[in-house]
Amino acid sequence: MSITESEVAKIAELSRVELNDKEIQSFQDQLSSIIEYVDKLNQLETSHIAPTSHVLDITNVLRDDVMKESLECGSALQNAPDRTKQFYRVQSIIA
Repeated sequence: MSITESEVAKIAELSRVELNDKEIQSFQDQLSSIIEYVDKLNQLETSHIAPTSHVLDITNVLRDDVMKESLECGSALQNAPDRTKQFYRVQSIIA
């Protein structure tokens, strides 16, 4: 299967990336090669291979979710440099 120039242009448009004609041709070649390789992988016989989500046989070790005593709102905020009611007030990052 081969990717067309119009498909590359559409992908670029959806990605909000501007490509010139030379870049479109380059990406067309690269994407076509990737798809050909994936097609080869799809032809492999894998029915004898057990499905895995991770190559290593490891699991997450999680602690028990236990409620415990925590600070009261006033105590937690007493050292805050700036606060509004019961919230920390921080500088705006996204305006």
